[in-house]
Amino acid sequence: MGKGVKTAVIGGVFAVMVGGAGYGAYNVVSALNGDGGGSPAVQTGPPSGDEVEETSEKFFTAWEKGQAAEAASYTDFAQAAEPLLTAYGEQAHITDVRITPEAVNGGVVPFSVKATVSYDGQSKPLAYKSELKVVRGKTSGKALVDWDPAVVHPELKKDDTLVTGEAKSPPIEAVDRDGQVLTKAKYPSLGPILDTLRERYGDKAGGTPGVELVIRHAAEGVADTPLLTLAEGKPGKLRTTLSAGVQAAAETAVKSYAESSVVAVKPSTGEVLAVANHRSDAFNAAFEGRVAPGSTMKIVTAAMLIDNGVTSMNGPAPCEDTATWQSQTFKNLPGLKANLSATLADTFMRSCNTGFIKLIDEEPLTDASLTAEAQERFGLGRDDWKTGITSFDGSVPASAGPDRAANAIGQGQVQMSPLNMASVTATAITGTFRQPYLVSPDLDDRQLATAKGLSANTSAQLKQMMRLTATQGSAAPVMSGLGGDIGAKTGSAEVDGNAKSNSWFTGFRGDVAAAAMTEEGGRGGEAAGPIVKAVLVAGG
Repeated sequence: MGKGVKTAVIGGVFAVMVGGAGYGAYNVVSALNGDGGGSPAVQTGPPSGDEVEETSEKFFTAWEKGQAAEAASYTDFAQAAEPLLTAYGEQAHITDVRITPEAVNGGVVPFSVKATVSYDGQSKPLAYKSELKVVRGKTSGKALVDWDPAVVHPELKKDDTLVTGEAKSPPIEAVDRDGQVLTKAKYPSLGPILDTLRERYGDKAGGTPGVELVIRHAAEGVADTPLLTLAEGKPGKLRTTLSAGVQAAAETAVKSYAESSVVAVKPSTGEVLAVANHRSDAFNAAFEGRVAPGSTMKIVTAAMLIDNGVTSMNGPAPCEDTATWQSQTFKNLPGLKANLSATLADTFMRSCNTGFIKLIDEEPLTDASLTAEAQERFGLGRDDWKTGITSFDGSVPASAGPDRAANAIGQGQVQMSPLNMASVTATAITGTFRQPYLVSPDLDDRQLATAKGLSANTSAQLKQMMRLTATQGSAAPVMSGLGGDIGAKTGSAEVDGNAKSNSWFTGFRGDVAAAAMTEEGGRGGEAAGPIVKAVLVAGG
């Protein structure tokens, strides 16, 4: 294909979507060739191989030449494509673009891009791969590039842009609690977190900014993603609370299960020791996830029952086959046998749903009792945690009707992240709520959240019930062989439309508490449990 003088690349602000439509919803070039009356019928069906080759070649040639309007005319959403392709050169300062297509696979055309990024006397080569798909225009019948920002660069998403210039923040050299350097290359799931730490604390760590090509994300609160450094800045050293050893174990553990996240904290201080995600997106579900925690929530519910004098560890909590609350019937997991003489410890360690639900209408409990316990004792749900990066504080709303019962077993309206449940375990075993944090509050004078915490008596009972669960109960198969002072709680949370429940598990060993969640991972011991165990082993 012909090669011309190349300019271009990203930058500018994307065009506003017309009428809220998504990519591929428009064929705005249907009249470009001016069909008049008596025009032939609109073609249908997938584009032929010749059409795919011809359309992609025309698009590439115009892109290489910096002819944004021309290139956009070969797409099915020119209003979005033209401003991005125009900005490709003006904001991102990418020139000398050379595009090399590879073998066509159906309507998909993989290609490689080689170009130069130049800014303020600095230049560096840029190379990456992407792909496009050629489709049939719905109204014009023409073969068109199915528009998506990822065509321009594979890491671009809707409304993202590319910018070259002086970095918004100086680079950082993030180190763990012992001074070991933490990098994206060694700890991949830390990538977005390190970018956020740089954005928030780069100017406080003592460095100076360099010149970079970055992806500027449209999503609020998401830090720029650096792609190419033209001029090195001077990094400042930023100490985190992480432990390189525990982080390495967490990274390895989550890789075994798709859509998994884990957090480990130090109960005696609240310091975060590890945070890892294995997901198909870059979302930090470990800190920001908002999903039902299943039976791990029974730690908070048990505390509520004890604190309100309803029962105690050795008091009654009969486990029946079913329990009905305000017209809704609740069951236990398959295979769990009823035990009408069960104590709260028995019901907790076997994770019997009905035993908890049978007790939630006892005096003096109300619709707001679980909310009060979560907020006042465990520091949850008050939207005041300041961890150093974006995080979710959990949500335990006061609920009437069937949701009051569902909330008690971690379903209903309760939402948690692994960070929240690791904190719940830390509070349960120490009796003191210490807000988790990733960066010292001394660095920016943040005020950490506070809560009343638990009485020594309640904490002692919770800790002993978690010990029994880890050694004799539902968590015993996972925790087997793990020495030291250990405890755990399993959980599985049903999600509408999913074939399998989400797998939850939280546990402690010595002065390390951890919690994990695996989407559609099944029961707690099947996916989340092995992740937590691996982290606890590494925590020593």
